[in-house]
Amino acid sequence: MNISTFMDEDHARTLYITFFLAVIINCSNGLFVIVYFRDPQFRTDARYILYIHLVINDILMLNFTVALQLIAYAVNITFAPCCFLLLLLVTTNRNSPLNLACMALERYVAVCRPLHHTQLCTAQRAHILIALIWVISLIQPVSDIIVSVSSQPFEFLSGYVVCYPDFVHKTPYHKIQSVVVQVLLWVFILLTLVTTYVKVVFAARAASGSHQASARNARNTILLHSVQLLISTLSYISPVISTLLLSTWPKDHNTILFVSFLFTNVLPRLLSPLIYGVRDTKFRNQIRLLLHCPHCFAAHTKKNVVQVRKRSKQVLH
Repeated sequence: MNISTFMDEDHARTLYITFFLAVIINCSNGLFVIVYFRDPQFRTDARYILYIHLVINDILMLNFTVALQLIAYAVNITFAPCCFLLLLLVTTNRNSPLNLACMALERYVAVCRPLHHTQLCTAQRAHILIALIWVISLIQPVSDIIVSVSSQPFEFLSGYVVCYPDFVHKTPYHKIQSVVVQVLLWVFILLTLVTTYVKVVFAARAASGSHQASARNARNTILLHSVQLLISTLSYISPVISTLLLSTWPKDHNTILFVSFLFTNVLPRLLSPLIYGVRDTKFRNQIRLLLHCPHCFAAHTKKNVVQVRKRSKQVLH
């Protein structure tokens, strides 16, 4: 059955556009995921482990966002599955800025503590750090569900709901907790980015030769993380932007909300991984090799597998 039978023509069109963009973005980000898992050298570097987690997290968040839009337009949903979807959406949304802060810390250690970088920034510790990011991000949505279940009447919990955070979690506690958590989260992340950037700048000025070039690259990378963080904040200021635009053009209500949704929730899922991945020389070369010569890419990855195995045997002996 055509989905347009469930909704009017405008809503069906916006859903088709969103789905089309989501497919393009997932394919683009999927290239980075394929390159990462095909080349074992990436899987031993904490920097690339954190980066690919950011990419996969953005893929998940985009898919959850599109699913939530589909449900809002075309499907009736009860409290329990809605809470599960919101849990995943909020968690992946929180993961992105925390992941950027961890990537900035890794670059700080690489430049300012180079002798300790190989001991501190290992692949195993990167995986532990990713698990910690998920645990921290899960705290608020889990507590939101617990409060809603304990405070809302049974009729609300067993009936159909509008699957939107402000409707499902609407007690005064939820509003206070949301503000407090967001303020603490962004203050921590901003302090992390500013501190690491300043220290790396001083390290770049004091360094010389190749180390100076490395420090300069790290400084630019942390600055890029700040841009990515700014892109991530668009989803938080989306209601403010929409309100300002609606007050000026009230007749274009649906168009304004849809365009705001695209620019603050959908397109950033493409820009954030893309500007970092294309900027990285290793990823850029591997993607070019994969697109232009798949057989060459396969041969290159096999060569890297052999090199990694030889290196691991040397370490064991």
